[in-house]
Amino acid sequence: MKKDTILKIEKLKKYFPIKKGLFTFSKDYVKAVDDVDIHIRHGETFGLVGESGCGKTTLGRVAIQLIPATSGTIYFMGKNLTELNKSELRRIRPHMQIVFQDPSSSLDPRMTVKQIVGEPLLINKKLKGEALNKKVLELLYTVGLNEQHLYRYPHEFSGGQKQRIGIARALALNPDFIVLDEPTSALDVSVQAQILNLLKDLQNKFGLTYLFITHDLSVIHYISNRVAIMYAGKIVEVSKTKELFEKQLHPYTEALLSAIPIPDPKVKKKLKPLKGEVPSLINPPSGCRFHPRCTKRMPICSKLEPELREIEEQHFVACHLYNREIKG
Repeated sequence: MKKDTILKIEKLKKYFPIKKGLFTFSKDYVKAVDDVDIHIRHGETFGLVGESGCGKTTLGRVAIQLIPATSGTIYFMGKNLTELNKSELRRIRPHMQIVFQDPSSSLDPRMTVKQIVGEPLLINKKLKGEALNKKVLELLYTVGLNEQHLYRYPHEFSGGQKQRIGIARALALNPDFIVLDEPTSALDVSVQAQILNLLKDLQNKFGLTYLFITHDLSVIHYISNRVAIMYAGKIVEVSKTKELFEKQLHPYTEALLSAIPIPDPKVKKKLKPLKGEVPSLINPPSGCRFHPRCTKRMPICSKLEPELREIEEQHFVACHLYNREIKG
């Protein structure tokens, strides 16, 4: 693993068995994440984009072992998380945290802000009394809150304030890596901008690394350094963010970017709408999973699954259009 890489995922799979009855499982599985390879460098924001149900949230949770992988390897700071036992994993958990999508459901309604933010410190760093109060207050100031909020409950806050509490909780143990699972999707647009700017400031201040999961490409364009496009459990394109917005290689990425609205009624944009339905993750299409909806499909697309290949410098794509052997 390269020295500048904080997280490296290889051949990662996460299959969920389908319950047939109350206590039995069928032989079918939901293939939420299927043979995924990515690496994330220290200090960068790595964007993960895809439509709802593509497996991006599952990938984020498996990456920090909130749920176990079916197979594959996850190297975090040089250690293979899939080989660690519970006590070893517990020791490394402070270095990796998560901010959830819905701040209302991710905060315990029976706990005050002091208890929510202080709980990780109480459990892991054994802080008590005045030391705990001082650290919690410091974290609240860091995310734009103050001592007036210490003894309030989650229902007394706006959506943006709740998300700030969630961010403070994630920062409590001085992590190196944070999974941001659509942290702005439940917020108003003006509040989204405030949270995004806060996340950028925190990254610069503490040297954080982010995995930013979203379906909003405009947000990715603003905050991420590199981005991976996910479709039906597979990564189909990876590139530097600026280059991806200038030149898309995969037909699915082209369709996604064509759907970004332009805030100018005089500008006419050529849309590339997708036809057909999102494939089932229980019984995905053979070959390339995008081929039933692709306008550029070839006969080989339904038979052979494309590999993720580096077509240009640091620009990878899984598409037979760029396979020289097949094109030849």
